[in-house]
Amino acid sequence: MSATDEKVGGSHYKDLAIQPIDYIVQNNLGYIEGNIIKYVTRYKNKNGVEDLRKARHYLEMLIENEMKF
Repeated sequence: MSATDEKVGGSHYKDLAIQPIDYIVQNNLGYIEGNIIKYVTRYKNKNGVEDLRKARHYLEMLIENEMKF
């Protein structure tokens, strides 16, 4: 049994074909990108527009970080 098989604190990822954490890890994404994936993936089954706003916040941070370089 994998740690991703055990759900702690909700079931908003249980019916997905690919767990967000598996996608994030396998594609070597960073913290900010991972949070964007996480919030966009779960918004319909957890916090609705609030999660989309969180994803937008992280996307704005990512854009700001990319503009620095």
